[in-house]
Amino acid sequence: MKNKIIIGVVVVAVLFGLWVMSSYNSMVKANLAVDTQWAQVEAQYQRRFDLIPNLVESVKGMMTQEKDIFISIANARQGYAGAKTVNEKAAAAGQVESSLGRLLMIVESYPQLASSETVKNLMTQLEGTENRVSVERTRFNDTVGLFNTHLVTFPSNIVASLFGFEKRNFFKAEESAAKAPSVKLN
Repeated sequence: MKNKIIIGVVVVAVLFGLWVMSSYNSMVKANLAVDTQWAQVEAQYQRRFDLIPNLVESVKGMMTQEKDIFISIANARQGYAGAKTVNEKAAAAGQVESSLGRLLMIVESYPQLASSETVKNLMTQLEGTENRVSVERTRFNDTVGLFNTHLVTFPSNIVASLFGFEKRNFFKAEESAAKAPSVKLN
Protein backbone atom coordinates (compact mmCIF):
# COMPACT_ATOMS: atom_id res chain seq x y z
CA MET A 1 0.00 0.00 0.00
CA LYS A 2 2.86 2.33 0.91
CA ASN A 3 4.58 1.62 -2.45
CA LYS A 4 1.40 2.53 -4.36
CA ILE A 5 1.24 5.88 -2.59
CA ILE A 6 4.90 6.59 -3.37
CA ILE A 7 4.40 5.58 -7.00
CA GLY A 8 1.27 7.78 -7.16
CA VAL A 9 3.15 10.78 -5.75
CA VAL A 10 6.05 10.22 -8.16
CA VAL A 11 3.64 9.96 -11.13
CA VAL A 12 1.86 13.18 -10.09
CA ALA A 13 5.21 14.94 -9.60
CA VAL A 14 6.46 13.78 -13.03
CA LEU A 15 3.21 14.84 -14.70
CA PHE A 16 3.36 18.21 -12.95
CA GLY A 17 6.99 18.64 -14.03
CA LEU A 18 6.10 17.77 -17.62
CA TRP A 19 3.24 20.26 -17.56
CA VAL A 20 5.52 23.03 -16.17
CA MET A 21 8.14 22.24 -18.80
CA SER A 22 5.55 22.24 -21.57
CA SER A 23 4.01 25.53 -20.40
CA TYR A 24 7.45 27.14 -20.08
CA ASN A 25 8.45 26.01 -23.58
CA SER A 26 5.17 27.33 -25.00
CA MET A 27 5.81 30.72 -23.43
CA VAL A 28 9.38 30.83 -24.68
CA LYS A 29 8.16 30.03 -28.21
CA ALA A 30 5.42 32.67 -27.99
CA ASN A 31 7.91 35.24 -26.70
CA LEU A 32 10.27 34.46 -29.57
CA ALA A 33 7.35 34.75 -32.00
CA VAL A 34 6.74 38.30 -30.74
CA ASP A 35 10.43 39.16 -31.22
CA THR A 36 10.43 37.59 -34.68
CA GLN A 37 7.33 39.51 -35.71
CA TRP A 38 8.84 42.77 -34.44
CA ALA A 39 11.87 42.01 -36.60
CA GLN A 40 9.50 41.81 -39.58
CA VAL A 41 8.09 45.24 -38.68
CA GLU A 42 11.62 46.59 -38.45
CA ALA A 43 12.54 45.07 -41.82
CA GLN A 44 9.70 47.03 -43.40
CA TYR A 45 10.74 50.16 -41.52
CA GLN A 46 14.24 49.70 -42.91
CA ARG A 47 12.83 49.38 -46.42
CA ARG A 48 10.92 52.61 -45.81
CA PHE A 49 14.04 54.33 -44.47
CA ASP A 50 16.00 53.21 -47.52
CA LEU A 51 13.37 54.68 -49.86
CA ILE A 52 12.85 57.98 -48.06
CA PRO A 53 16.27 59.54 -48.85
CA ASN A 54 15.76 58.80 -52.55
CA LEU A 55 12.32 60.38 -52.50
CA VAL A 56 13.58 63.36 -50.53
CA GLU A 57 16.50 63.92 -52.91
CA SER A 58 14.18 63.66 -55.92
CA VAL A 59 11.77 66.16 -54.43
CA LYS A 60 14.56 68.39 -53.14
CA GLY A 61 15.93 68.77 -56.63
CA MET A 62 12.62 70.19 -57.80
CA MET A 63 11.61 72.08 -54.67
CA THR A 64 13.82 74.13 -52.40
CA GLN A 65 11.23 76.02 -50.34
CA GLU A 66 10.15 73.08 -48.17
CA LYS A 67 13.39 72.58 -46.24
CA ASP A 68 11.62 72.23 -42.87
CA ILE A 69 10.01 68.99 -44.03
CA PHE A 70 13.35 67.57 -45.13
CA ILE A 71 14.85 68.49 -41.75
CA SER A 72 11.85 66.96 -39.97
CA ILE A 73 12.26 63.69 -41.88
CA ALA A 74 16.00 63.57 -41.19
CA ASN A 75 15.41 64.19 -37.47
CA ALA A 76 12.69 61.54 -37.31
CA ARG A 77 14.95 58.98 -38.98
CA GLN A 78 17.72 59.81 -36.48
CA GLY A 79 15.24 59.40 -33.62
CA TYR A 80 14.36 55.94 -34.85
CA ALA A 81 18.01 54.97 -35.23
CA GLY A 82 18.65 56.03 -31.62
CA ALA A 83 15.61 54.27 -30.15
CA LYS A 84 16.39 51.25 -27.99
CA THR A 85 13.07 49.66 -27.00
CA VAL A 86 10.09 48.55 -29.06
CA ASN A 87 8.04 51.39 -27.54
CA GLU A 88 10.69 54.01 -28.37
CA LYS A 89 10.97 52.67 -31.91
CA ALA A 90 7.20 52.70 -32.33
CA ALA A 91 7.05 56.33 -31.16
CA ALA A 92 9.90 57.29 -33.49
CA ALA A 93 8.20 55.49 -36.38
CA GLY A 94 5.11 57.62 -35.70
CA GLN A 95 7.23 60.76 -36.07
CA VAL A 96 8.60 59.44 -39.37
CA GLU A 97 5.06 58.76 -40.58
CA SER A 98 3.93 62.26 -39.63
CA SER A 99 6.83 63.89 -41.47
CA LEU A 100 6.40 61.58 -44.43
CA GLY A 101 2.68 62.42 -44.58
CA ARG A 102 3.53 66.10 -44.88
CA LEU A 103 6.01 65.34 -47.66
CA LEU A 104 3.47 63.24 -49.56
CA MET A 105 0.88 66.01 -49.33
CA ILE A 106 3.38 68.44 -50.82
CA VAL A 107 4.22 66.06 -53.65
CA GLU A 108 0.51 65.74 -54.43
CA SER A 109 0.13 69.54 -54.35
CA TYR A 110 2.78 70.10 -57.01
CA PRO A 111 1.59 68.65 -60.33
CA GLN A 112 4.99 69.01 -62.03
CA LEU A 113 6.58 67.16 -59.11
CA ALA A 114 3.95 64.43 -59.00
CA SER A 115 4.36 63.89 -62.75
CA SER A 116 8.11 63.22 -62.46
CA GLU A 117 8.74 59.57 -63.33
CA THR A 118 11.33 59.18 -60.56
CA VAL A 119 8.99 60.62 -57.93
CA LYS A 120 6.08 58.49 -59.22
CA ASN A 121 8.19 55.34 -58.99
CA LEU A 122 9.42 56.17 -55.49
CA MET A 123 5.89 57.06 -54.36
CA THR A 124 4.62 53.70 -55.63
CA GLN A 125 7.39 51.86 -53.81
CA LEU A 126 6.74 53.87 -50.66
CA GLU A 127 3.01 53.17 -50.85
CA GLY A 128 3.74 49.45 -51.12
CA THR A 129 6.11 49.70 -48.18
CA GLU A 130 3.50 51.51 -46.09
CA ASN A 131 1.05 48.70 -46.82
CA ARG A 132 3.67 46.13 -45.78
CA VAL A 133 4.38 48.07 -42.58
CA SER A 134 0.68 48.07 -41.77
CA VAL A 135 0.38 44.32 -42.36
CA GLU A 136 3.45 43.52 -40.26
CA ARG A 137 2.30 45.76 -37.41
CA THR A 138 -1.08 44.00 -37.45
CA ARG A 139 0.67 40.64 -37.33
CA PHE A 140 2.87 41.91 -34.51
CA ASN A 141 -0.16 42.97 -32.48
CA ASP A 142 -1.83 39.61 -33.15
CA THR A 143 1.29 37.80 -31.95
CA VAL A 144 1.52 40.00 -28.85
CA GLY A 145 -2.16 39.30 -28.15
CA LEU A 146 -1.62 35.55 -28.29
CA PHE A 147 1.43 35.79 -26.03
CA ASN A 148 -0.32 38.04 -23.51
CA THR A 149 -3.38 35.78 -23.47
CA HIS A 150 -1.13 32.84 -22.69
CA LEU A 151 0.36 34.78 -19.77
CA VAL A 152 -2.94 35.61 -18.12
CA THR A 153 -4.92 32.41 -18.61
CA PHE A 154 -5.04 29.80 -15.92
CA PRO A 155 -3.03 27.67 -15.25
CA SER A 156 -0.22 28.91 -17.52
CA ASN A 157 -0.25 32.24 -15.66
CA ILE A 158 1.26 30.39 -12.69
CA VAL A 159 4.22 29.20 -14.75
CA ALA A 160 4.54 32.66 -16.34
CA SER A 161 4.84 34.33 -12.95
CA LEU A 162 7.28 31.66 -11.70
CA PHE A 163 9.65 32.28 -14.60
CA GLY A 164 9.20 36.06 -14.84
CA PHE A 165 7.43 36.32 -18.18
CA GLU A 166 5.83 39.73 -18.60
CA LYS A 167 3.17 41.12 -20.89
CA ARG A 168 4.43 42.64 -24.12
CA ASN A 169 3.21 46.01 -25.39
CA PHE A 170 1.06 46.32 -28.47
CA PHE A 171 2.07 48.68 -31.23
CA LYS A 172 -0.03 51.82 -30.87
CA ALA A 173 -0.07 54.69 -33.30
CA GLU A 174 0.95 58.07 -31.97
CA GLU A 175 -1.95 60.35 -31.08
CA SER A 176 -0.66 62.80 -33.68
CA ALA A 177 -1.23 60.16 -36.38
CA ALA A 178 -4.99 60.67 -36.08
CA LYS A 179 -4.62 64.30 -37.14
CA ALA A 180 -4.03 64.98 -40.81
CA PRO A 181 -0.92 67.09 -41.44
CA SER A 182 -1.51 70.58 -42.76
CA VAL A 183 0.50 71.91 -45.63
CA LYS A 184 0.61 75.62 -46.46
CA LEU A 185 2.01 76.47 -49.83
CA ASN A 186 2.93 80.14 -50.24
